[in-house]
Amino acid sequence: MRPAISIKDFSYTLPEERIAHFPLEKRDESKLLVYQNKTITHSVFKSLVDFLPNNSTLFFNNTRVIQARLLFQKETGATIELFLLQPEHPSKLLVEIMRAEGTCQWQCAIGNLKRWKDGVLVKKVGGVEIQASLIDRDKGLVAFRWTPEQKSFSEIISLAGLTPLPPYIKRDVEKTDEVRYQTIYSKADGAVAAPTAGLHFTDKVLKSLNSKAIKTDFVTLHVSAGTFQPVKTENALDHTMHEEQIIITKQNIELLLQKDRPVIAVGTTSMRTLESLYWFGVKLIKDPHAAFFISQDDPYNHEHPSPDKETALLAVKDLFDRKAAEAITGATAIYIYPGYSFQICKGLITNFHLPGSTLMLLVAAFVGDDWKRIYEEALNNQYRFLSYGDSSLLIP
Repeated sequence: MRPAISIKDFSYTLPEERIAHFPLEKRDESKLLVYQNKTITHSVFKSLVDFLPNNSTLFFNNTRVIQARLLFQKETGATIELFLLQPEHPSKLLVEIMRAEGTCQWQCAIGNLKRWKDGVLVKKVGGVEIQASLIDRDKGLVAFRWTPEQKSFSEIISLAGLTPLPPYIKRDVEKTDEVRYQTIYSKADGAVAAPTAGLHFTDKVLKSLNSKAIKTDFVTLHVSAGTFQPVKTENALDHTMHEEQIIITKQNIELLLQKDRPVIAVGTTSMRTLESLYWFGVKLIKDPHAAFFISQDDPYNHEHPSPDKETALLAVKDLFDRKAAEAITGATAIYIYPGYSFQICKGLITNFHLPGSTLMLLVAAFVGDDWKRIYEEALNNQYRFLSYGDSSLLIP
């Protein structure tokens, strides 16, 4: 039985004016707080390479934010908002439903639901007509149909949808958000929130990594709206963690197996993916046919001692070899909080997070009680907070 974790212990006062409602003009001009060997240094993001260990490997999350907010105007004048949450049909896999043509179904968060009694909602934009029908009111299940049918759902929402800015950015979406709330290396459609640590990277910063023989690689975690779900339970252990789809590649495993290359996760989503990969390996050691799903309790319900990193990763490599696969899709609900033992990641690049959130717990698990000192320094030095805010490099 694990001792309770009071969520109040991972809160702090965040003044409204410290929340960044707009991005900086230049991505890499954001401030960078460096926490290394218990020492805090202040810098700027374009100087990131000066603080990274030689020969380290940076893992980025290459998910791409979709235009997940769809606004429909009823004849009565009422606006119904459909926020895409989970794909349901013809596939629950994001990579597949984005290619769907003509029709698909999603579970949605529905704004102004009481004004949508029945009937079909219609939206016309850019030569496209999209229709929405409510299938299950309680579950928020919505069927979409569109013409021309040859267009993929990805193309449809790119035309008809809006950027899903976080709820704490209290302003209308602007055209520039389509570019700025997206990393420059985003590739795989599916996220409804940006992996914000990556928003600071520019081509120039990426090129600068070569000077220290730093390697880069990409994992995919499609960030879900659950990332903004507050911890409402007094004991953080009673919180139900959200599930997200992840894709790992054979190249990821081969790089992770290289010795003497510290792994730096670019963002909490990359960190959650990499740590999930270890626990998947642990499951495969016991059962070579185990499903690729990491529950929130998996890291805490295993026999001691845990296998070492290499043994766990070799079990995953063996699966790739058996399947003759280059990429494997799974899902994770991994919950990282103080007491968690990190298996893969030695460093983390991340923004400054909401008080009392699961991301705050993850940071506290990684750096210990020094998270309070780090956040106090950031507040005292006028750092900008949350998605469009400044950055930190944490190497405990």
